Amino acid sequence: LGGTPSGLLRLTVPHVVLASIIEPVLAGFCEAYPQVEVEIAVGDQLVNIVEQGFDAGIRVGEMIAADMVAVRLMPAFRYCVVGAPSYLARRGRPMRPEDLRQHRCINFRQPTRGTLYRWEFEEPGGREIEIAVAGQVVTNDSGVMMMMAVKGMGLAYTLDPNAAPLVAAGRLERVLEPFCPSSPGFFLYFPSRAQVMPKLRAFIDYARERLAGAHA
Repeated sequence: LGGTPSGLLRLTVPHVVLASIIEPVLAGFCEAYPQVEVEIAVGDQLVNIVEQGFDAGIRVGEMIAADMVAVRLMPAFRYCVVGAPSYLARRGRPMRPEDLRQHRCINFRQPTRGTLYRWEFEEPGGREIEIAVAGQVVTNDSGVMMMMAVKGMGLAYTLDPNAAPLVAAGRLERVLEPFCPSSPGFFLYFPSRAQVMPKLRAFIDYARERLAGAHA
């Protein structure tokens, strides 16, 4: 479809991609396309984007329904377990996932289920394992979880792209790297039967170009 991009673009996105996808893209996109208004609805619940009037959503590949068109926004990534140097100096480094039972961990309550997330790992031979961790604090927000980890309140399980800047700055360190699984990455998705309006096509093209440089 041709035409100048304009109108309201409504996107639903999880908290965890705000730093890695929305922050690098949104300001530049709004400057490049001043006639497009953008609404970012942040939440980790799975929503029906058609029924709730969204133009598109952003989710990890394995959570997108088969009848949706999925456009890759970032490469595959690994999950990671991180802790502050101060915490690791006090409590030591876990060497195997089972060692987490002797550590303080920052629990994450899944908004979609209301249950505590069980940390997922892979043995070198490919066997998948889940660990129910314990600690003093629980949150349902990934940003709060990272703040707690930086302050030495416990270990955190998160996306490696989100932890990488804090690791590079020396504020966090990775542990259990041989056991951390990978994900196919985040995709923007929309109904396969829907026409791709100029406003959405412009966002897809801009985001892919901007993120290609950011994640290179």
